[in-house]
This record gives sequence, structure tokens and C-alpha cells, in this order.
Amino acid sequence: MDVLTENFSLYGKGFLGTVELTVLASLLALVLGFLMASFRVAPVGSFRVFGTVWVTVLRNTPLTLLFFAVLLGLPRFGLVLPFKVFAVLALGCYTSAFICEALRSGINTVPRGQGEAARSLGMTFGQTLTSVVLPQAFRSVIPPVGSTLIALAKNSAIAGAFSVTELLGTYKTLNELGYSIIWTFVWIAVGYLVITLSISALFNWLEKRFGVAR
Repeated sequence: MDVLTENFSLYGKGFLGTVELTVLASLLALVLGFLMASFRVAPVGSFRVFGTVWVTVLRNTPLTLLFFAVLLGLPRFGLVLPFKVFAVLALGCYTSAFICEALRSGINTVPRGQGEAARSLGMTFGQTLTSVVLPQAFRSVIPPVGSTLIALAKNSAIAGAFSVTELLGTYKTLNELGYSIIWTFVWIAVGYLVITLSISALFNWLEKRFGVAR
């Protein structure tokens, strides 16, 4: 317990940093994922191509490489932002590809006749998607979206290698101070467990409240 009690502020700062990264990147991933899913099922061919390229590139790019590209590449083009913002961009964009595919699979579970009926009533593509298709698809995509955001929380550990304050990065300071590396990582693991179990609890509640009855 000494590792935790004597360095509670350091652990707390890292824990809050990971929570902040997770929340902000999750919001960005959900927005971009919804947008890309809309593009992938849009009637406009150029939108479908853009959505497909976005998903294909990001899903097949290692997250560490994406961090290097964003944190070290963008400043070379004159875009200078705090490293935390770059980390949110990297995590959010990467995760959005997986959110997109989860949403698209949910959209595909909605009978085609639902969309055709909406269009026959004069509804636009946007109205059909947001008012008819997505409310039904949402119920079936809660579990995969929850799993994806849990993975995002764990992936945020990569940000510590780029001078972003987060939970895993606390081990460097504690190791330099001579604390047991084993117990240092035990308490780091507990912190990640708290975050992931919180996300899991939230999505379990959403699934019970809105999910498809089996």
C-alpha cells in the first residue's frame, strides 16, 4: 500500500489524465464513427468511397504509427497544438473506424423495407437515417460500441510515450524513486480496471434499458 499512499497525488493525476483522454477521444470517435457510417451507406458514391478509405486505412494502421504521424507529423505542416490534443485526435480517429463498422453492421440489421417506406413518404436520406434506421440500429450496436470504447481506454496508455499525462506513465517516476516495479504496475492495473469496469457498467445498463431482447 505504501506505493499508493505515498504517491496518491501522482496516481490521481495520471488516473484523471487517462479518464480525460478516454472521454474526449470517445466523444470524437462516436461523432466521426457516426459520420463515416453515414457516408458508407449514403446514396452518393463519392461519400461511400471516402468512408471506405477512412475505415480501411485507419483499421490497418498500427495505433503507435498513427500517434507518430499525428504528434510528430502535423507540426511539420504548421499545425502546433498541445500534445494532449494530438493524442485525442489520434485515439479518436483510430477508434472511429471501429465505431463506424459497428454502426454499419447495426444499420444492416434494419430491414431494407423500413428505409424504402420512409423514402416513399418523402423523407430525405438524412431524415430516414436519423429518424428511422439509426434508432433501430442503436439497440443492436450497444455491446460492440461498449467493447470498442473499453479498448480505447486501454489504448490511451500509448499517449504516455509522447509526454501526455496518463496513468501508465506514472511508472517512470515511481521507478526512478526506487519503488517496487511490481506494485507500481499493480496499482496502475487497478486504475485501468476501475475505468474499464465503469465503461462496462454504463453499457450494460444501456443494453438492459435499450438493447434487443434475446
